[in-house]
Amino acid sequence: MNILVINGPNLNLLGEREPEIYGSNTLEELMMWLEKSPEATGHHFKFYQSNHEGEIINTLHDERHWADGIVINPAAFSHYSYAIRDAISAVNIPTVEVHLSDIHHREEFRQISVISKVCIDQIAGLGKASYLEGLKVLLEQISED
Repeated sequence: MNILVINGPNLNLLGEREPEIYGSNTLEELMMWLEKSPEATGHHFKFYQSNHEGEIINTLHDERHWADGIVINPAAFSHYSYAIRDAISAVNIPTVEVHLSDIHHREEFRQISVISKVCIDQIAGLGKASYLEGLKVLLEQISED
């Protein structure tokens, strides 16, 4: 299966930015770890990161015929980007929202995701394992369809 992994704003600073919250792995290390996981065997991945909402939307549109599933960490866009929400809905590809930190136990503004309603699941608070659990949920959903 073809899996598109999208990372939103400031995730390019992983490993430097608040490691006590987001961990010490860089984004590249995290994506390599995910791709080398046993669960990823036999699947094809494309990784994308942007600090720009429109570029994330363009990627969703551009990869809609390639991707069988999407794992997305919209980061701060989770809380207010109806445009990304609408793009996920429009491409109609099974999508799992993931977060490194537990957004439900952080600042009040981080506790709401406008993205989650158009995703098959949301995994948060497991550090880098959020991505792996998100992948597992996604692969299970796709194999059932």
